[in-house]
Amino acid sequence: MNVIAENRRARYDYFIEDTLETGIVLVGSEVKSLRDHQASLAEAYCMIKNGEAFVVGMHIVPYKQATIDIPEPARRRKLLMHRQELRKLFGKTQRRGYTLVPLKLYFNDRGIAKLLIGICRGKKTIDKRDTLKRRAMDREVRRMGI
Repeated sequence: MNVIAENRRARYDYFIEDTLETGIVLVGSEVKSLRDHQASLAEAYCMIKNGEAFVVGMHIVPYKQATIDIPEPARRRKLLMHRQELRKLFGKTQRRGYTLVPLKLYFNDRGIAKLLIGICRGKKTIDKRDTLKRRAMDREVRRMGI
């Protein structure tokens, strides 16, 4: 698995309850940019509209050598998944406080671009502080060698 981009902020801002691997519709020059690791998931989120899933805000830098068909860097890209998975996600996101967040963009063993999305529930400020405290304590324990 060749990781292209990871949304590290998502693990800080959300409780990740479930994950799902999806395909993503890309243009040829976008695949070339991904192979150069020119992507960002920092401001990205997923949405379900008219029975289809999309990732919005994922930034893929235009490929420098591309001459024709250069897509917009932050365009809305369709996600590929089975209809049953889509219905399940839609049902889970209709509950209050749940959202779909892209966690990781990577190439699988066959060289196909995949997006790992998480069904997440937002953290409150106190939960974020607890997470930071726990990380600091774990780091201290590892440093002591216990």
